[in-house]
Amino acid sequence: MSRLVPGTPVTTRTLTDVTGREVALTGDGLVHLQFRRFAGCPVCNLHLRSIVVRHEEIRAAGIREVVVFHSPGSELREYADGLPFPLVGDPARRLYREFGVERGRRALLNPRAWPVIARAIGRSVVAVARRRENLPASRQENGRLGLPADFLIAPDGRILAAHYGEHAADQWPVDALLATSRPFADTAGRA
Repeated sequence: MSRLVPGTPVTTRTLTDVTGREVALTGDGLVHLQFRRFAGCPVCNLHLRSIVVRHEEIRAAGIREVVVFHSPGSELREYADGLPFPLVGDPARRLYREFGVERGRRALLNPRAWPVIARAIGRSVVAVARRRENLPASRQENGRLGLPADFLIAPDGRILAAHYGEHAADQWPVDALLATSRPFADTAGRA
């Protein structure tokens, strides 16, 4: 798979989220397109909670969130409650291939991921015990070795910035997203 670089145009399209709502990838402010792993992934859930906590700040910066998982929408639906942004299922991994998002053992074997994995599993164990979330499916059709990726997309469909994760916990934190978007905020308009 070839990785996309800033300046690469994204095909104009509308995706359908797990609620059946249409989500445009272009045309309305900046889009932070996140590629995550599987429905119920503890590391993904931990990261998405950090996005939820600062979602108003992200929106005020003119950024819309769109989050893609390589799980079917039917599995993702149970994790969508309380998330103020769309979740899109891509079990065929078409978008993953188009954007050059990889998978590999380094997702879990990289020692830099281990502290985050431990913290994420601890948070998920507590949430499951309190019946606030369910365990992920025991069998993941696309495996558990997906790597994350983040893209900042301009209203005209150009990729402004791209980050390909080196391990399961290597995604843009909110501060990095906001810093990355700052130079483009005036030209992209506010969402």
